[in-house]
Amino acid sequence: MLKIIKSGMLTTVQDLGRYGFQKYGVIASGVMDPFAHRIANLLVGNGENAATMEISLIGPEIEFEADTCIAICGGDLSPAIDGKSCKMWRTLAVSKGSILRFGAPKKGCRAYLAVAGGISVEEVMHSKSTYLRAEIGGFQGRALKAGDRLQVGTAAPERMAALRKAATAEIEWQIQAPNYYHEPVVRMMKGRQYDLFNAESQQRIFTDPFTVSSHSDRMGYRLEGSPLALETPGELISEPVAFGSVQVPSDGNPIVLMADRQTTGGYPKIGQVAAVDLPLISQLNPGDRIRFKEISLEEAQKRLLDQEQHIRQLKIGIDLKMEEWK
Repeated sequence: MLKIIKSGMLTTVQDLGRYGFQKYGVIASGVMDPFAHRIANLLVGNGENAATMEISLIGPEIEFEADTCIAICGGDLSPAIDGKSCKMWRTLAVSKGSILRFGAPKKGCRAYLAVAGGISVEEVMHSKSTYLRAEIGGFQGRALKAGDRLQVGTAAPERMAALRKAATAEIEWQIQAPNYYHEPVVRMMKGRQYDLFNAESQQRIFTDPFTVSSHSDRMGYRLEGSPLALETPGELISEPVAFGSVQVPSDGNPIVLMADRQTTGGYPKIGQVAAVDLPLISQLNPGDRIRFKEISLEEAQKRLLDQEQHIRQLKIGIDLKMEEWK
């Protein structure tokens, strides 16, 4: 069991998303930083879709009511176990009664806590992800609060023994973690309506910096900068949108659609962020700046395949080492 002593700013249970229901108007939701979530799960022997805690900016205080192993990946929110700073992007052993706390954010704004066995909550439409606005999924359809107690799945004893050896071994997994800069250069393909924008806007989207607005959330990151405009203003028929679609409403300020995005949208899409760079956006804070760099569909696909190959190799390496330590 995990006991929430303090809730933090926004802590929710998430997995990779709720898919197969967008045609009914149900959003996908899921983690904002899929890479960090997946790696955290691999480090504790879970399947990549096991539920984790998504921790935003100001972290919670958590008591572990049983011995277990954890991993914390994503943004560096200064995690500490029993007052001692702990490493990220690796397996950690925690004892019954230990307290996990977070401090000042150093880099990024979202961390992912994976626990061996996964966080055990009921599935809603084949997913454990929390969708706050509809109050479904996760823990009672809401953010965690003080006093909540979460069940954890059972990891096989031999697997837990191997994880404990991993936690104490002098080994560093070769994890190519994203560089969560305050002003990242994010690769983006031209969107379906790119040609509808005037020449100045087509150039500006790939040359000018944009600032993350304080009105950004899990649904979308609103960007502020020189307004973008269509060559000829007009209305569009709503069509499906995706994680990373860059829409431009009438005020000219782009919106990057995120995990809790709507299923369809009628604003013109000037771009589509490459999937491999979505973690860079998900870790931005209000006031951070972002620049876009054009990338072709073929190159975006290659970058994603390279990342998937890296994750597969990491998983094979971890599994082999775990078998050795059993």
